[in-house]
Amino acid sequence: MKKFSFIFLTVVFACLSVGAQPYSVCSPNGNYRFSMQYESGKMTYSITHRGEPVILESSLGVEIDNRLFENALGVPNDDCAHWTDNLVLLDADTLQHDEIWTPVYGENYTVRDCYNGLTVRFYKGNLNSEAKDYYDKGKLYYINIDVRAYNEGIAFRYHFPEATNGLFLNIVGEQTTFRLPEGTMAYYEEWAQGPYHYVPLADWVGESERPLLLKLPDGKSVALLEAAMTDYARGKFRLVTQDLLAVSMYGGVEVMSPYSTPWRVVMAAERDVELINNKDILLNLNEPCRIADTSFIRPGKAFRCDLAREPIMKGIEFARQMGLQYIELDARWYGPEQKMASSALTVAPEMDFDIREVCDSARQAGLGVWLYVNQRSLYKELDQILDRFKEWGVSGIKFGFVQVGNQMWSTWLHEAVKKCAEHGILVDIHDEYRPTGFSRTYPNLLTQEGIRGNEEMPDATHNVILPFTRFLCGPADYTLCYYNNRVKNTHAHQLAMAAVYYSPLQFMFWYDKPGQKDDGVELKFWHDIPTVFDQSIALDGKVGEYIVQARRSGDKWFVGAMTNTEARTVTIHTADFLPAGRYEVEMFVDDPNLKTAAKVAAKTIRIKSGKDITLSLLPSGGAAMIITKIGN
Repeated sequence: MKKFSFIFLTVVFACLSVGAQPYSVCSPNGNYRFSMQYESGKMTYSITHRGEPVILESSLGVEIDNRLFENALGVPNDDCAHWTDNLVLLDADTLQHDEIWTPVYGENYTVRDCYNGLTVRFYKGNLNSEAKDYYDKGKLYYINIDVRAYNEGIAFRYHFPEATNGLFLNIVGEQTTFRLPEGTMAYYEEWAQGPYHYVPLADWVGESERPLLLKLPDGKSVALLEAAMTDYARGKFRLVTQDLLAVSMYGGVEVMSPYSTPWRVVMAAERDVELINNKDILLNLNEPCRIADTSFIRPGKAFRCDLAREPIMKGIEFARQMGLQYIELDARWYGPEQKMASSALTVAPEMDFDIREVCDSARQAGLGVWLYVNQRSLYKELDQILDRFKEWGVSGIKFGFVQVGNQMWSTWLHEAVKKCAEHGILVDIHDEYRPTGFSRTYPNLLTQEGIRGNEEMPDATHNVILPFTRFLCGPADYTLCYYNNRVKNTHAHQLAMAAVYYSPLQFMFWYDKPGQKDDGVELKFWHDIPTVFDQSIALDGKVGEYIVQARRSGDKWFVGAMTNTEARTVTIHTADFLPAGRYEVEMFVDDPNLKTAAKVAAKTIRIKSGKDITLSLLPSGGAAMIITKIGN
């Protein structure tokens, strides 16, 4: 897609206050207000949404190892650990930003980046008459609190401007907290591929993953997220008291100024689907694309082949017939992946295929090839692997069993993605990595796992929690299955995932084999649907109950509906997304009376925009539709 950006010069109405405390900033539509106060040496903030509190008075700040500053600053030891206590307030200013940009690919052809900003500046040092002069010369240590108020949510971070004498930061923790109204419930998830538990804050044990979805007593949904985390330590959420959450960093962070911490993001919604429709806020909080030539970046659908020459060749033909764009060779193609001695520079001697031949055969069928590589081999020989894969004609690497959490591995991982971009190699990161929007900056990172998908075979209730939780932070490689007998849901439920779950690299038929079943007519949906879109709208849904997602590519709409373990009737109001006109609707729905393997019925109807479509979903069921305009 062609990229462009345009800065609107129109002044957007906002409530911006930089005079007497508290400092505050509102979103352009006025729905969100962020208020900040600095009193008795402590920074606090609060957030309201449509006039109602969603984050009560909570703390801001970072903790820095005092041994690095006690001599340079001449301040008592006790003051240095909680470094943002007892700062000196300098000034504050505001800005208004409104831009439209076009991603290399995405859920929408364009993204609007519109916010009102607030920056509050502090310095740290001896409180004497020379302080202002030191500040002007860049000799003081200082920190900014950056805030952006979007119509989609609130984001804030800590920024350390560059000092002329340098500033080394050993950040050992954050004082960032989130105080919620009493009685708040949470969708607690202990690890990235774990199950969700709907529990009161008071019942927490351990730490919860991000994004974290909360339900306030008034029914409003609040999501806490993290954006632009590339050279920092992963932050989870720790319960301090029954209404107070704190950012819990995996470990310390050592950096040099200028430096910005990741954005902490708060989104709120009256209807759960508003969160889904507003999630582009994470992309907006990341830097624009830094890849000069993006022509090698080709999203698509992929099929995993068994590791022998004959099934690989069958897999290539199957992928071609099913409208896929890639095949993938998974773990063990180069030997035992957990052994440091295994090298991804050569095929394991017991294998009967040659990578060059595989790439050539795939290319002749119009396909690309992905290769799995465990992080052990990537860490040991990444530069040589990239040169070799480029020589072989490999399209992408699936990073396996990545280390995540601390700063070293976070930095290594994102630098590895950059190196892949330099070699024209695509990336899919598996296991515990969770995205924070880095794919905007390096869109060769197509997708990542960090999800409890079809490798664990979750039930339908879990599946309709995911769009409101994990998918808020970015694409996920769920590894869609269709025929495998361990799947707990109906085939139409599985079919709908291709529309509901966004992943620019979408693995399909994960545990399935070519020709395993009767390949029914309903698989046209998987054949036709792309993995990136021009427009996406979550039409209806409630977390843990059901979801209806519509996505447009060109003149076709692809709609997926999924329910939990309960039967449900869902009404789709076509006026919510279809422009005026006449349409043909191809519907694929569960029908237990059919004598086919999948028991999915296909039928075609014609409607005018504005006519409702009613779906009767079976327990753990779903439906999929292809809608094409046929006239005015």
